[in-house]
Amino acid sequence: MSKAFTKETDGGEEEIDAPETLPPHFKNYMTPRGFAAMQEELQRLMRKERPKVVETVSWAAGNGDRSENADYIYGKKRLREIDRRVRYLKRRLESAEVVDPARQQKLEQVFFGATVTYAREDDSEQTVTLVGIDEANVAEGRISWISPVAKALMKARVGDSVALRTPAGTETLEVLSIRYTLD
Repeated sequence: MSKAFTKETDGGEEEIDAPETLPPHFKNYMTPRGFAAMQEELQRLMRKERPKVVETVSWAAGNGDRSENADYIYGKKRLREIDRRVRYLKRRLESAEVVDPARQQKLEQVFFGATVTYAREDDSEQTVTLVGIDEANVAEGRISWISPVAKALMKARVGDSVALRTPAGTETLEVLSIRYTLD
């Protein structure tokens, strides 16, 4: 069979799309900022990175033997990575339900998009913002709206104490403040 009709992989790995991180029956909520960031990444991949890699692969393919051509082999691998990420981003953006926290009606309760400050049992305070799964970044204080902490805080009001189940046992969190603006 001609090599033109075979699927190339690096080291026999199967090409698999990024796993779906959204559990079944959950909506793909996103903040406007998160949606815009995903769109920007998709555009950057499609308009800048992919064309550069395609150009490199084309040049490398014209150099002859592809089996020992590092530029060609790496370029094809990078193209597969970019294409995989593009497919993932397109799927996520198509299923996204953009929710603007600034338009929240029940400002006294914790819902998607809320920035919540709470006290832990050891009297330490923590501030988190409930965002979409693809926007979560714990180091920046943005947690997924389906994370255990977010689920415990959901629908709570200032002054409420909620139970957070952890592997070490149940911890009580006290809601200190709620606001609906994204920085």
